[in-house]
Amino acid sequence: MSRLIQAPPEGRPTSHRRAPRHHYRRLLAVLILLTVGVVLWRAGVFGSLLDDEGTAAGTVAPNGPEVPNDAAPDPSLSPSTSAPPSPSPPTANTPGPINTAFPGLTTFRGNATRSYYGEGPGPSDPRILWRYPESGGLCSESTNLGVTKVWCGTGWTGQPNVIEHEDGSLELRFGAYDGHYHFLDARTGKPMRDDLVTGDLAKGSASTDPDGFPLYYGGSRDNYLRIVALDRPQPEVLWSVNADNAPNPVWNDDWDGAPLILGDYMLEGGENSWFYVIKLNRSYDARGLVQVDPQIRMLVPGYDEQLFSDVGDEDVSIESSISFFDGVAYFVNSGGLVQGWDVSDVLNGGDDHERVFRFWAGDDSDGSVVIDEQGFLYVARHGSRSTARDRELGDLIKLDPKKPNDPVVWSVPVTRGSAEGGGIWATPALYGEIVYMTTNYGEVLAVNRNTGNVLWTIDLPGPLWGSPVPIDGQLIVGDCDGGLHGFDITDPRQPPPELWQIDLEGCIESTPAVWEGMVFVGTRGGPMYAIGDAVS
Repeated sequence: MSRLIQAPPEGRPTSHRRAPRHHYRRLLAVLILLTVGVVLWRAGVFGSLLDDEGTAAGTVAPNGPEVPNDAAPDPSLSPSTSAPPSPSPPTANTPGPINTAFPGLTTFRGNATRSYYGEGPGPSDPRILWRYPESGGLCSESTNLGVTKVWCGTGWTGQPNVIEHEDGSLELRFGAYDGHYHFLDARTGKPMRDDLVTGDLAKGSASTDPDGFPLYYGGSRDNYLRIVALDRPQPEVLWSVNADNAPNPVWNDDWDGAPLILGDYMLEGGENSWFYVIKLNRSYDARGLVQVDPQIRMLVPGYDEQLFSDVGDEDVSIESSISFFDGVAYFVNSGGLVQGWDVSDVLNGGDDHERVFRFWAGDDSDGSVVIDEQGFLYVARHGSRSTARDRELGDLIKLDPKKPNDPVVWSVPVTRGSAEGGGIWATPALYGEIVYMTTNYGEVLAVNRNTGNVLWTIDLPGPLWGSPVPIDGQLIVGDCDGGLHGFDITDPRQPPPELWQIDLEGCIESTPAVWEGMVFVGTRGGPMYAIGDAVS
């Protein structure tokens, strides 16, 4: 608004006469027009009309896909000189955190729509502030699908929690491949409390209670999803559930997704491919210690017989974190099945639930569903089965769940052909009118979220599994050579200049957490790092 309503020119004498009434009417009309214009702009109407010039992606309908104009966009394309100037970074439109009782990043991507990235600013001239442990790495031996090997560091998705306490201290909470959950002083890298030791890798991302209860929620490859009390001398497991206890567990028994806490309920999907809604019954006992009395109130499969028939196998685990919008929980599984379940009655103490959205993306989807302010879904997937459906659709898809019979708004293909397979393993990032995405092949893409046009791509050493983090005009991305990059995205129409790069040890599969000038990220090389500008 400050750009539209300017101060009068200096030197003009002030008049004290009452303005004629028709001037008032003209002023009122102008103000109405300005207000309508701002409303339309914030709704994204102008972004659709003033189409960004980039690589146009084909709009795909399930029964009649349009062939994309260019499957491999040219990063050298630049916008027309007649295009309107790009607005400043739309930080005011970035959704806030799910936690309102205290500052912090309490779950993967910070809120129920998986679209909050932490607190800026990002660093300008970063260096390594600390490394944990100071030497060696967070490693252990683990067996998966009959293969035993040593795993080190943190992996996919692996985003830490950052919790700001009332006394001003800052705590970093994360799980690692040593089978431990760690609780560090985020400013020094020193332990703030004892580790929580599990029986296998603590991968994925965990969640801190967003309402201020001293509770921590996270899973492990030892089959257990745990609720942990943090108000004791040592972290104490208050409750756990085994993934093998589902009626018909399929594929695996890990817990990759970060639990979503909505009021007194936890929403979680497991690699057993079941979706849970658990009533927590949080309370405090007479000593003032936190207690829970969990009850599983909803348990439904993340698969159906049609999916088994379509994909030809039962590799259909839920590895994404549950997302939520307007009473509906959304998730996708490794068979490519996107589902929306109306859980509003369950969250109000009832038992009724209904699947209100089903869409088959054609192949494996590990990243979480991201939801914008209008309820559109952004889904990414990677291809390994090469089904006919897989070949019809692109790898980054915008869906309208209000049109369940024809939900595809647009679809964008990405480069394929790496040894690990093509497509996308990360979770999309929304920032203003742009969707930022990293690919398994090693590309970073910017896509206009209204049109599906690819604005630019840049190449980094892949595979890129960590999700991109846009914050305060920077895009922070880790690569698989251990490089952590900061790019300038203040002009999202142009390929972004690199602001900084810092080299860490090992492939960066985890998603960075950003908090007030500091970036926290683990690598497969072994350690967790804090980077930021030098402390004066």
